[in-house]
Amino acid sequence: MSGSADRLPRLLALVPYLMSHPGAQVGEVAEVFGLSEKQLIDDLQLVWMCGLPGHTPGDLIDVSWDGGEIIIDNADTIARPLRLGIDEASALLVALRMLAATPELAEAQGDALPRVTAKLERAAGEGAAEVSSQVAVDVDAAPDALPRVREGLTRRRRLSLRYYVPGRDEVTPREVDPTRLVMVDGRTYLEGWCYRAEAMRLFRLDRMLGVDVLDVPADPPAEAEPIDVTRGVFRPSPTDELVELEVTAAGRWVAEYYPCEQVAELGEGRLRVALRARDEDWILRLALRLGDTGRVVSPPAMAGRVREEAERALARYAHRS
Repeated sequence: MSGSADRLPRLLALVPYLMSHPGAQVGEVAEVFGLSEKQLIDDLQLVWMCGLPGHTPGDLIDVSWDGGEIIIDNADTIARPLRLGIDEASALLVALRMLAATPELAEAQGDALPRVTAKLERAAGEGAAEVSSQVAVDVDAAPDALPRVREGLTRRRRLSLRYYVPGRDEVTPREVDPTRLVMVDGRTYLEGWCYRAEAMRLFRLDRMLGVDVLDVPADPPAEAEPIDVTRGVFRPSPTDELVELEVTAAGRWVAEYYPCEQVAELGEGRLRVALRARDEDWILRLALRLGDTGRVVSPPAMAGRVREEAERALARYAHRS
């Protein structure tokens, strides 16, 4: 959180925190905000120059940190925590509804998520509740896939799958020792040891055309380790098509979120990135998600398809209006 775009929200949260925690230590506050002590002191030096118009000593916030103890005064005007904006509250409400729709959480959550959602809706006001209520959150799954997968997990039995692979447009048979269900980017996946690949794999439930529970104990080999999904499920292959994109400063998250083979600065915050596309639909969704913050440069055929899909989507909006 060291960038200038993040600094103002952090400072506006820092002052109320310090007002409600008199005598807090530099190291303690730095840990709370995920900063180094140097970054925190840089922020405190900036806070010291902030205040009401007039800029006299009586108008500015008074803060000191001698001996490691932070003392702040004359900051009553911004001592109250910020309220969530409509965009922030809407994002939280959509995320809560997605959690509520997650099959593996349905039994465990009880009434906790509905109560939190209702409380946030009241606090955020009608605007955020209205926006988030217009977003449908669906967790895709083949009708009988989830119950059978859960049965395999509960009984610790091997599963036989008929699995659709969109990149090759084919259906493949798989035998899998299931280990867990995971949710990534709004999709539900089965993780397990695949005997066809002889490795751990993730299988999207909505791509399972058939699931049978075998009367064979699930027994993954010792080398079967859980897959790290914190950075998504995409694992590029050298045989995947190399796609180049140019993104603006607002689209730089692509280089942080996806594994890129090349990243080049273009000035003014823009980047040119090269990454492997697992299939055309995936890169198409990424390009449409970027909107005016990015564009596909090559291959030309992919750039043309993105342009056609964007024009088709805009035409649908124009027709509705």
